[in-house]
Amino acid sequence: MKKLLSFLAIVAIILASNCSRIPENNDPVIGIWSNIEMTTSQSARSTIKKEWIFNDAYLGRFHTYRNNEIEVLTDFSWKKDGEMYIITYPGLENKTNDMVKMKESDDGIILEDTSGQTIATKE
Repeated sequence: MKKLLSFLAIVAIILASNCSRIPENNDPVIGIWSNIEMTTSQSARSTIKKEWIFNDAYLGRFHTYRNNEIEVLTDFSWKKDGEMYIITYPGLENKTNDMVKMKESDDGIILEDTSGQTIATKE
């Protein structure tokens, strides 16, 4: 009887460990992407940096810095639909979803929106 219980315990452990595996995500979008804009006026110069950090759990963190001070900090979720990446910002009601695709350019690998504008460059 002990052998049967030991065997059932081993089978249960093997089944539990196999069922809990998370599929590996090696998408090339995973990493840090940023965009820096500089504006100048007669009174001041301003630098705005937007940064997206994509992780392998289809989530990420979005930051906006103005002159090295954080203005926006929120989480986002992302998914891939064909060549397009759809980025959703549930914490920001005034920011619409971004639809971007990855391209190679002279500046490196970029995220480009549907109108052809560069959103971010991979760091």
